[in-house]
Amino acid sequence: MQHIIDEKEVVLVVGTGLSGVGAVHLLHRMGAQIILLEQNADAKEQDIRNKLEPDDRACGTVVIGELPQELRERITLAVLSPAVPMDIPLVEDLRGRGIPIFSEIELAYCAEKGTVLGITGTNGKTTTTTLTGEIMKAYTARLGAELPEGAEKPEVFVVGNIGFSYAAVADRTHEKSFSVAEISSFQLEGIHAFRPAVSAILNITPDHLNRHGTMENYTAIKERITLNQTRDDVCVLNYEDAALRDFAQVCPASVVFFSSAHTLENGYFLRGETICRARDGKVTELMNIHDMHLVGICNVENVMAAMAVTEAAGVPMDLILEVIRDFPPVEHRIEYSGTVRGVDYYNDSKATNPDAAIQGIRAMSRPTILIGGGYDKKNTYDEWIEAFDGKVRELVLIGQTKEAIAECARRHGFTAITFWDTFEECLQHCSEIAREGEAVLLSPACASWGMFPNYEERGRQFKEFVKRIGAEGCGTSAD
Repeated sequence: MQHIIDEKEVVLVVGTGLSGVGAVHLLHRMGAQIILLEQNADAKEQDIRNKLEPDDRACGTVVIGELPQELRERITLAVLSPAVPMDIPLVEDLRGRGIPIFSEIELAYCAEKGTVLGITGTNGKTTTTTLTGEIMKAYTARLGAELPEGAEKPEVFVVGNIGFSYAAVADRTHEKSFSVAEISSFQLEGIHAFRPAVSAILNITPDHLNRHGTMENYTAIKERITLNQTRDDVCVLNYEDAALRDFAQVCPASVVFFSSAHTLENGYFLRGETICRARDGKVTELMNIHDMHLVGICNVENVMAAMAVTEAAGVPMDLILEVIRDFPPVEHRIEYSGTVRGVDYYNDSKATNPDAAIQGIRAMSRPTILIGGGYDKKNTYDEWIEAFDGKVRELVLIGQTKEAIAECARRHGFTAITFWDTFEECLQHCSEIAREGEAVLLSPACASWGMFPNYEERGRQFKEFVKRIGAEGCGTSAD
């Protein structure tokens, strides 16, 4: 049951990033009393208010640093931004006093009036969510064209961890709208009533263990996307993930599998170079993987997941295939960034864990100079190093994890390793040693924090470097 929020509710919003700003906007529209907490003691109130939408800037109380006891005692609901852990003393104190703790996703769902398609997993979320959103936009455009003038038109909102606050648009949803949400494990920690009509768990591999502690806990949190689903709803699962095959036995929703390595009696699977759909053993060939712009088995899996989600949402297959054929690669995910002196450059900055970086390596078809390293999320790198499979000519390391990665690589017999203190020096080195017919791949297997504010900035700097050396007359670069 969706939580009712009105003027009686005193809501603490913790965090002033994208999620916090979106939460304030929705709460203001709902009439709630707002306390906005920024725990960085060096922040300035006016700077925080300037982040808010113009109509929201005068609302509520802004607190910087510690939250005074008198304000704590007024709170009836708390909304946490994804970066705020669930076990900090403030949250433990509120939970101990029986105060509901919501993620921004849960808050947004309080205002949701349409159909929700929710996508989670360790890797592939952004590509799958973006593609699903594009398919749903094409579908709603087709539906809208058939409606009489003046009728309410279907609409699509692509939101969540993809970089667009769900709460910021939730009050604009309506009966005919679709919300396509990319949902992280951090956001799933704080759901209570959230119920997508169609959910997808793309894969579960080690990540964020510095926050979630164990793989068992991390897996359980990912599976929470189905918490309130029933057999009337659909959950799309990756058959190649053993944990998800097991979960299918207890999943409360109706399960639809996709597989890149097995023929299925029911579901979507890859046979040779053709994506197929099976229903009760009857197989229909859908498309050749070379008819799409996305590369690598990881993207074939993402495409099959998007097919399953959107077909479950009612989209006809002819339209699904039409959108997939035209869909370009998502920025920062095995993104072709240019060719300089016969060397192809690929930006896979979104590969912030080893499993995602494995997919980047698998997508390469030539000798590769690989850039890795970054912030330490307590991951292990053995499977990533093993996936080099003779493709990596040199491993170029940066960031906090460079020594740990190098030690792991040497244990596996890989010794062609160099270290660099700055990203610019690293890129310059790669451009000097790469030979015609080779590739330079930024696929770090680590988060960007410490050297960059986010993976987008890391990828942007990589692409800017490629453009610059191309413009200096060394070759041509992609625009």
